[in-house]
Amino acid sequence: MSVTLTIARHELRRYFASPLAWACLGVVQLILGVVFWLLLAEFASAHDMSVQVGVAEFVGGGLFGFSTIILLLIIPLLTMRSFAEERQSGSLELLLASAAPLHAIILGKYLGMLSFLGLLLMLIAAMPLSLLLGTPLDLGLLAAGLLGLGLLMAAFSAAGLFVSSLTSQPIVAAVGSFGLLLLLWLLQVASASGGTVAQLAEYLSLLSHFEQFRRGLFDTSDLCYYLLFSASFLSLTGLRLAWERNA
Repeated sequence: MSVTLTIARHELRRYFASPLAWACLGVVQLILGVVFWLLLAEFASAHDMSVQVGVAEFVGGGLFGFSTIILLLIIPLLTMRSFAEERQSGSLELLLASAAPLHAIILGKYLGMLSFLGLLLMLIAAMPLSLLLGTPLDLGLLAAGLLGLGLLMAAFSAAGLFVSSLTSQPIVAAVGSFGLLLLLWLLQVASASGGTVAQLAEYLSLLSHFEQFRRGLFDTSDLCYYLLFSASFLSLTGLRLAWERNA
């Protein structure tokens, strides 16, 4: 566990030492801040009170839904450095040659990534929660939405780490991660066709499970989906690195 935490702290320091990470934080907050203001203005000026949609569902849910698009774009940029950049510089060979267990290396990098994204999640949460100063909110709905967003971050990160472990080119890793996540995202579109294939596509879609959380519905099957998704890609990363260590 100490090795895992050491690697996680090192990864977190690497993120904060990177201009790319700070740029991502700044751009994301700027974009989501504008989206938050637009949603709030729309709710205040054009909300039909005959439709029982609260401010938490309209503003918070809308903000969380838009956040998924931003995460789809920036997480591949953050995960591309995890293994691809180290393989390119030659430091990954030294890490694999050390006595550190593979699971400690992978979990350390994963936890470092999630720690950085946890800061981003708190900044996103601060926007709708700031409305508590002037209006009551459905905190359960917001909590479910934030949980879903956190699980989506974890799933995106696990897939990004796996793709990064396949190549020595960070840009290739970023493009590959984005393509993989977009493909899993677009399964939601295929689910609209109906039939058995559509049901399978809906279950495999990253977006369909998040929509449940965004609407304030907590289902253990959605939780299990994200946990299995993340564990599967972390396991694949372990197999890839084990093959490289033994080669």
